[in-house]
Amino acid sequence: MPTTEKQGLVAEIKGRFASSGGVILADYRGLTVKDMRALRTSLKAAGGEATVYKNSLAQIAIRELDLPSMEELLAGPTVFVFTPEDPVATAKALLNFAKDRKAFAFKGGLIEGRVVSAEAVKAIAALPSREELIAKLMGTMLNPVRSFMAMANAPVGAFARAVQAVADQKAAA
Repeated sequence: MPTTEKQGLVAEIKGRFASSGGVILADYRGLTVKDMRALRTSLKAAGGEATVYKNSLAQIAIRELDLPSMEELLAGPTVFVFTPEDPVATAKALLNFAKDRKAFAFKGGLIEGRVVSAEAVKAIAALPSREELIAKLMGTMLNPVRSFMAMANAPVGAFARAVQAVADQKAAA
């Protein structure tokens, strides 16, 4: 029979999975306490949070939430990185952290209810942020409006230049 402490941990894990936009799993074997502190600091700036749970308790929580099985990712020491709504910033922070530390290795993750591989997490980190994508979309949407306004103003501008040229000609004479 599970203890109340373990039941509380499973409930905590379920809450974290339910409230996050995604979870990235990584192997932290070989990292020092200083490295883990640096990881947590870099993730805090990106809005993510790193936590270590027992794999067996995480599997129970995943099963109870009816999420896809991640048993192959939950082998060995695993750090759970919970991401906010947009997992891109968190994935970028993790990728930057991993560049300096060879011991840190991506295992995969659960993004928007789908299990993804380590390569997919790295691909997500290469994407532009949500704000950048919205800015590009807005720029693309405004382009035809700008072109139309320039085309609509062209005849008026040409007429104004012609009137100015006639005025300059009469003033010179």
